[in-house]
Amino acid sequence: MVVDIRTRRDGEKRGPETPDGPDRLLRTVYGEILRDERLDQDRTLEDVARAVGMSKQYLSEVERGRKEPSSEMLHSVCDALGLPIEHLLTRAVRRITASRRIAGRGASGTTLLLAA
Repeated sequence: MVVDIRTRRDGEKRGPETPDGPDRLLRTVYGEILRDERLDQDRTLEDVARAVGMSKQYLSEVERGRKEPSSEMLHSVCDALGLPIEHLLTRAVRRITASRRIAGRGASGTTLLLAA
């Protein structure tokens, strides 16, 4: 049994519904954080993409971890969201670390997932 406690303030789930394990790609973690930040600000893909100067399709693929953005592109998206780049990096480390610690199963067979 998997219990996912990663939710936004409005109750909608964040990120993947199943654990990705410790071998998640960094671009996937960055994308989840950027998407969560954008949604927390109630902003659309189009709004943020326009502010950055990229297509909303490309931003969507970055958020889903399908594209590997350059460091300049990450910095631009963070600027558009008012998110200091060091916060993106710190949150990514916390998420990866948390997913590795929580990946084990308890005696009841329940796994808790936690987003930083």
